[in-house]
Amino acid sequence: MATTQPHTLRTIRVVAAVIERDGRYLITQRRPSAVLPLLWEFPGGRVEEEESDSEALRRELRHRLDVDIEVGTLISFVTHTYETYAVDLHLYECKLRAEGLRAAAVNAFEWVSSSEFERYPFTPADEASMARLLGVEG
Repeated sequence: MATTQPHTLRTIRVVAAVIERDGRYLITQRRPSAVLPLLWEFPGGRVEEEESDSEALRRELRHRLDVDIEVGTLISFVTHTYETYAVDLHLYECKLRAEGLRAAAVNAFEWVSSSEFERYPFTPADEASMARLLGVEG
């Protein structure tokens, strides 16, 4: 009798920046054409092969918001399983090196307090991270 092997989901390593300014956090809205369209998230993206988390964060924030950042310490990690893949999301405390954000490859960005998070529909992985990081119920 043949046995079937369980299907192993592809895991994607993703990094995101938690950038706080005056009690508000920077969040970005995914483009309408993206996977999980128009949902909100902490800015970041996929880590490419041979790339460190810091390199990926700096590259992604330059691409998405046209800004340079200083990458700090890892502050949270969650794994979230979607239907066809899993995401390992690593959140890093980061600081902007300069002002002048521009929505270069995101639909929009906002500075919001943690009490305002419930007004924004977040990606499931970011929602799980927020609950752990900030004590916000998703």
